[in-house]
Amino acid sequence: MSALDGLIKKNIEPSLHEELEERLAIVEHKMKFMDKVMVGVVNTAGVPSVDLTAALNLAGAIVVSQASEADYLIVFEPGKQLGDLMSASGVLLQKEWPAVQQGNVGLLSDSYDTNQPEDMVMLVEDLAELLHPGQFVFGYEGDKWLRFIS
Repeated sequence: MSALDGLIKKNIEPSLHEELEERLAIVEHKMKFMDKVMVGVVNTAGVPSVDLTAALNLAGAIVVSQASEADYLIVFEPGKQLGDLMSASGVLLQKEWPAVQQGNVGLLSDSYDTNQPEDMVMLVEDLAELLHPGQFVFGYEGDKWLRFIS
């Protein structure tokens, strides 16, 4: 089914296993009818990152290595929460980047344990909601991620 199958099949109770597979299936099914988005991920120093590639692919992204190529930009750094990202992001964003010009910048806190199936599914849902507003509504904006207005 997905790149997260191995993690979801990890020693968890069958009802949770079924719930997580169902949640991922919803995202994957909706993505069949939507265009993928060119997404770049940078840390607070502006350095590109591939930390979120598997989750981003499931959430409807094509990950690009340069912020200047991205239609959507996500600021993410291991160990950083939203407050840390907000204070650094305004300085690093370049106004000539397409994502910045279009107002397509998101901040994603490092509050997911990527070894836990529930957290990985929530990460995919949050990224889908961030990249495809209106198509996905899971309700975690402001808690784990924000749209950044520069």
